[in-house]
Amino acid sequence: MSEGLGTMNRRAHERARRQLDLNRRVNRRGEKSIWASIAIEDMAEQDAGDGVGLFRQLYRLLLGLVLLPLCWVTTWTFLRTFSHATVEKGFWQSAQFWYFTVGVVLMLGWFWSKLAQPFFLYLYVFGHEVTHAAFVKCFGGKVLEIEWGADGGYVTTDKTNWVIALSPYFVPFWSVIALILYVTVSIFTEIRPIGNLVFYSVIGATWAFHLAWTLWMIPRDQPDLSDNGTFLSLVLIWFGNLLVLVTLLCFSSPAPLESFREFGFSWLGTAATWGDQTLYWLEQFVAKVMTEI
Repeated sequence: MSEGLGTMNRRAHERARRQLDLNRRVNRRGEKSIWASIAIEDMAEQDAGDGVGLFRQLYRLLLGLVLLPLCWVTTWTFLRTFSHATVEKGFWQSAQFWYFTVGVVLMLGWFWSKLAQPFFLYLYVFGHEVTHAAFVKCFGGKVLEIEWGADGGYVTTDKTNWVIALSPYFVPFWSVIALILYVTVSIFTEIRPIGNLVFYSVIGATWAFHLAWTLWMIPRDQPDLSDNGTFLSLVLIWFGNLLVLVTLLCFSSPAPLESFREFGFSWLGTAATWGDQTLYWLEQFVAKVMTEI
């Protein structure tokens, strides 16, 4: 057993190092291919037959399709709720909203300017791999090796799942760090109102940093996505980032609890509306098919 685990770990390390070395060679030719991922070798999964692999792919496809309506309802609710709050309730006039927005705009401008891009890429890959490692620990796994840099990075572990693999794509690492620092400082000293507003700017900037670099990284052949089914992974990333954005904007409102409650009721109403509409379309479709038969 121990010999098998040792072989598994060595193969995982070799796979990660080969990919990282390949990325470094590709980068020296001027191309952009960054690999930041979980590396694991599962012998049982490798030995599985084609039938099992096909079933797994079909399962991931169906699960992604099932989750699409949840993503759609949440997206529709988000657009409707916050557009309503922004226009009719004057959310756009609040200092929290503007400081958050300024942070987002400044970071996106910096991203598109490509100033100090290697440094920001280093920060992103670091946060990416540490997030992998943190979720490995949360699920009781062991971090066997971790490496990061502007050329890419990897974490080797004895355990992985879709949460561990995809967590860096919807958990804004640096926003979490900013929140931890803010809470820690507030415990020991009173933060002035301007300090609270600056915090909203930092949250906006770090969330935009996470979103921009995540979108930049996804098209670059990430094993995290393909290993868990690219379609399902993209659906989960969309849903996860949407929930994070809803949470951030609710906390940015003058009355966070009221915003969460309003969003929840609005989500239920939207789900009921779209559910009724879908049933109506299905009834019409079936009736048309039966008539033609």
